[in-house]
Formats: sequence, structure tokens, C-alpha cells
Amino acid sequence: MKHSILILPLMVFTAGCDFDPGDWGPMDRYKEEFRSTHKLGANGTLSVEGFNGSVEIVAWDGDSVEVTGSKYARDEEIVRGMKIDVVEGPGSLRIRAIRPVERNCNCGVRYALRVPRKVKLDDIISSNGSLRVEGTEGPARLKTSNGSIKVWRVKGDINAKTSNASIEMMDSEGAAVLETSNGRIKADGVRGGFDAVTSNASIDASIEEAEAGRAVRASSSNGSVNLQFAKWSANLVKASTSNSSINLRLPPSVNAELRASTSNGSVSTDYEVTTSQFSKTRLSGRMGSGGPLIDLSTSNGNIRLVKQ
Repeated sequence: MKHSILILPLMVFTAGCDFDPGDWGPMDRYKEEFRSTHKLGANGTLSVEGFNGSVEIVAWDGDSVEVTGSKYARDEEIVRGMKIDVVEGPGSLRIRAIRPVERNCNCGVRYALRVPRKVKLDDIISSNGSLRVEGTEGPARLKTSNGSIKVWRVKGDINAKTSNASIEMMDSEGAAVLETSNGRIKADGVRGGFDAVTSNASIDASIEEAEAGRAVRASSSNGSVNLQFAKWSANLVKASTSNSSINLRLPPSVNAELRASTSNGSVSTDYEVTTSQFSKTRLSGRMGSGGPLIDLSTSNGNIRLVKQ
């Protein structure tokens, strides 16, 4: 069954008002707010699609999705031409912003949602705006461009992709695949899988407990890679960058095979390594009794293995 969100009859002329940092200047000249509530049981599927604006999703203990937001544009007619389409299905809810006929409209939509804690976030999409998800339990697939992504206290697999902006993940549990460009990736309190890719920025991850047997990967260019493991779970570790350093902090006892190489830099370690190859720029060998591969590579940067 298909329903349209009730658009509150509130047209706001915002010239001369103070804007948030994410506001778009002339695009905020006219604004129309909307609000609605939709039932969605535990483990239901939610998808949200917007453009030129942020999406914020926060979990609560209710059994419904509360939606608030605003459409905004430089022209009142454009705002009125923008639609919010809602489709309710058995165990699913889809919310989609529809552009007016004038596609180059200098317009956008912002969303703020309260959702049931146990929810599957399927295709949370925007552009030129940030995404934030907090406290949900279930998989999350997030995509934007030119906007940051923040994921806080989420239990479930995470797939997050943006460009020209940062990704931040805190105290989350599940397999995380994070991808951006020209933006930093920062992850604290990781429990589960970790796979991160960026460019021209650093990757900084503190891994509380990696999923046993699952590879941990971090790849950048022109940015440092810094990984810290609170516990060693026999993971294959692959870290690479260029024109920058790699720093790997591990527990005192580690059993692994090591392969580390750089150019125009050095490799150093706090661990005893039974070496098969050793030079200033290369180190290969066995740590402890051996195990999964730790593969570290860079150019024009140093590699350090630090014992915690």
C-alpha cells in the first residue's frame, strides 16, 4: 500500500536568518517542513533516498518510524514541486524524495528519523550531504557523496561509501566495509571485520576484537595507515599506502608470518622475527610460531610494528 507523507502547510522564507554550517545559501531561501509516523516492526527493512542534504537516523525503543525533515530551494514553486514518496509494505518502509521537473533545481531535502532499534537499513542514500546512524541493530548500507558518514554504536554489518569526505565509526559490531576518497577514515572500538579504502587521507583504526579468521584490510594513498589491535585473533592483515607511513600496534604475543616492504623508508619492529629476508627497506619472516600473513607495503614512508 502506498501513502504520501503529509506535508505540513508551513512555508518558511529564510532570507536573513542564521544558517547551519550544512546549509546551502540561496538553496535555503524557501523551506517547507514535513512530518509523519509509520509502523515498522522489529527487523523491518527501511530505505531512505534524498539529495543535496543530510540524513540522520537514531534508534529508539518504539515500534514505528518517526520522520521529520525539510525541503528547501531558492524558489517557492520549486519547493512545492518536490515530493516525498512513501511506500509501506509488509515489514518494509521506503521513503524517497522526488525532484521537481526542473532537475537542476538548486534544491534539496534533509531527513531526521527515529527508528526501531532492530532494523535493517537498506540503501540509505543522499548526495552532497552527511549521513549519521546511531544505535541500530541490523545491517546498514549507506551511500552519499561530498558528505561525511558517521556510524555510532551500531550492531550489524556496515557498508558505507562516500567521496571527498570522512567516515567515522565508533563502538560498532559487525563486518565493516568503508570506502571514501580524499577523506579520513577513523574507527574506534571495532568488533568484527574491518575493510577500509581511501585516498589522500589517513586510516586510523582501533580494533577491540576482530572476527576470528577474517581478513583485516586498510588501503590508502598519500595518507598514513595506523592500526591497533587490542586482541590478536589470528587474522590476515593487509595494509598498504604510498608516500606515507604504516604503524601497526599489536598485543605482546603474536603468531604470524610477516612481510613488510617500503622504498625510501625503513622497516622496524619491537618483535623477535625469525627472518627469511631482512634489509633496511624489507623484512620477511616468522613471528612467534607463525600463522596468518601480516602484509604491509608503502613507498616513501616508514613501517613500524609496535608491541603494546
